Amino acid sequence: MNAVTKTLTVDLGERSYPIYIGPGLLGDPRIYREHIPGRQVMVVTNETVAPLYLERVCAALGGYQLARVILPDGERYKSLEIWQRIITALLEARFDRQCTVLALGGGVVGDMAGFAAASYQRGVNFVQVPTTLLSQVDSSVGGKTGVNHPLGKNMIGAFYQPRCVIADTASLDTLDDRQLSAGLAEVIKYGLIDDLPFFEWLERNMEPLLAREADALSHAIERSCLDKARVVAADELESGRRALLNLGHTFGHAIETGMGYGEWLHGEAVAVGMCMAADLSRRLGWFDMDAQARVVDLVARARLPVAPPPDLDGARLLELMAVDKKVQQGRMRLVLMQGMGHSLVTDQFDSGLLRATLSGYGRNDVC
Repeated sequence: MNAVTKTLTVDLGERSYPIYIGPGLLGDPRIYREHIPGRQVMVVTNETVAPLYLERVCAALGGYQLARVILPDGERYKSLEIWQRIITALLEARFDRQCTVLALGGGVVGDMAGFAAASYQRGVNFVQVPTTLLSQVDSSVGGKTGVNHPLGKNMIGAFYQPRCVIADTASLDTLDDRQLSAGLAEVIKYGLIDDLPFFEWLERNMEPLLAREADALSHAIERSCLDKARVVAADELESGRRALLNLGHTFGHAIETGMGYGEWLHGEAVAVGMCMAADLSRRLGWFDMDAQARVVDLVARARLPVAPPPDLDGARLLELMAVDKKVQQGRMRLVLMQGMGHSLVTDQFDSGLLRATLSGYGRNDVC
């Protein structure tokens, strides 16, 4: 590893693992040797990432018995049907219980490869090599894996921790501008959950991030991973505090499902979801107008949408939000904000105010 590599730890006792952050890491054989215990490695990637990085990763895995599976690219392919291709590839290669599934790509690849690793022979080794900003700051960390169902996003899956996360910041050089902005939505989320100083740093540094300045991106990734690792270490299986990481997601998942997976990027939908959460928080008297305006302004400066698509009316959004993993005993729970940098999970909100946000925000009474 080079001198600029940063290493964080997700502290989960015997399931603890490191996150490596720095340029040039995905081609470094030393990291793989440290964290791949067996001799068989299945590299899972997609049609976009494979031409860019697959051969470099395979070269770094010299000496291992390698197989690979290249999936189609896009959220609409995050399905049981496509996931089964990974299982079939493992079986055809006759990989045993000591094998490692290595995810090379963004959040969709990581979620499906992780679910395959959790399922194959009841669990095999798993390594994350995220190549998008969103996956480096969020989906690769914490062990959430799974696939979508036509009726709801991420409704099929498992908690399954990787042996390590290798976040090669140089891979962001090939990321298109829309995907970069989508990743920034998850970065902004951490500041709103419980890290006001980070939110304020983002207000000062959004333009350097969009310009892909290396120091700014490295700091944003490290701070995001630190914030997420702290929450995951306290609540690995999302029985309480970890649900805070879903700020904007109940609204956002409804948008993704309603528009058809892949029409809106996950980060774009989450960005709108955070703005809608801010709007509802303001209606509840927990957030003032200035705070809501700061949220909307930063999201807009990240070149992200701030209002839901006009094709989805309030009634349809409410229907879709009811199919959510945070619903308990028939009651919808939302992550809302009680002042800047402080969020909570609650089912204590006026349903009429929620309907007002769903039918009004971004349509006729945006703050």
